[in-house]
Amino acid sequence: MTLLASAPGWLAAILFLFLILASLEDLWRLQIEDWLSAGVALGAFLALAIGGAVSALWQNLLLFASVLGVGTLLFVRGWMGGGDVKLLAACALWFNLDQGWKMLVAVAIAGGLESLTIMLLRLLPWSERIRHRVAWLRKDEALPYGVAIAAGMSWAGVTVR
Repeated sequence: MTLLASAPGWLAAILFLFLILASLEDLWRLQIEDWLSAGVALGAFLALAIGGAVSALWQNLLLFASVLGVGTLLFVRGWMGGGDVKLLAACALWFNLDQGWKMLVAVAIAGGLESLTIMLLRLLPWSERIRHRVAWLRKDEALPYGVAIAAGMSWAGVTVR
């Protein structure tokens, strides 16, 4: 079941608020606090409690476990941050297998666009002071993938609601 489609508007608004906060924090510090990912995951369970028991919930849990498992492998290889993995897995709880792949594709597309944009911005002649203050402008830093997760989740959320 796509919990986002059945969630009340106020709960969806809280979800998107958590996603905005996570992306802003990732932009600012290149980290995502655990409480933001936990809030996204708890929101999915709250949507489930409001909507009632669902027999197809196994799909949401399978998608969550798959994203968390693959994400953990990516984290171990140094290809993805731990906060990004947790946030993406928490977002996966909101979708079943039918819609979850669309969310993952939307995140991947947003990540590609974000990567190109940041790579181009890093080529500009920023002062050392600005590069020191804005971590994602440094050439040796990781990308704030929380932004892509929030953008992809938002796009997928709009299409299912």
